[in-house]
Amino acid sequence: MATGQRHAEPVSIAVFARAPVPGRCKTRLIPTLGADGAAHLQRLMIERTIACALVAGVGPVSLWCTPDAAHPVFAGLGRDAPLQLCVQADGDLGARMLAAFEVQKNSPLLLIGTDCPALTTGHLQACADVLRDGHDAVFLPTEDGGYVLVGLRTPQPILFEAMPWSTDKVMAETRRRLQRAGLAWREPAMLWDVDTPADLERLRASGLMDLS
Repeated sequence: MATGQRHAEPVSIAVFARAPVPGRCKTRLIPTLGADGAAHLQRLMIERTIACALVAGVGPVSLWCTPDAAHPVFAGLGRDAPLQLCVQADGDLGARMLAAFEVQKNSPLLLIGTDCPALTTGHLQACADVLRDGHDAVFLPTEDGGYVLVGLRTPQPILFEAMPWSTDKVMAETRRRLQRAGLAWREPAMLWDVDTPADLERLRASGLMDLS
């Protein structure tokens, strides 16, 4: 933990991850990588994201698994790293995210996925500081119209119910709801995630991850 963060208010990090099972993860990349290759990439991204969250040192880290926490990658991380394993709730993405915030309702929380290799410890620390400064929310939007991080001081159901997930309208609609609810938020950076073959080529060119 960095010296400047040591005595700051803890901000928890929840990492949402799908088990790296061939054929059931990174499905849009299966035509390019094959089912086994897509699952291997998913495992690498899970491990990288957990490492980033732990090194950020802003607060406790939890790994929210789906469909359950039994996969060897999840079990291994739970055994070897200082993190809590949780199982994602039922329902759509919004319901599952809101459920995680409800569990942490008494303390600020950053929630991230595993699809953003451009996410750094610096981004997580900056977002934690936004919440520590008293803002209601913080987001890291993506170039494709979504977001890779949402942080809240307290649960805000309005941000998750009946949202057009997996479209380029998510962040724009989220901003409208934030304004309507009178919530104060910040967007410290815009990033990109890895969903398509073009994203994969960008990842390879970036050198951000060893994909072997």
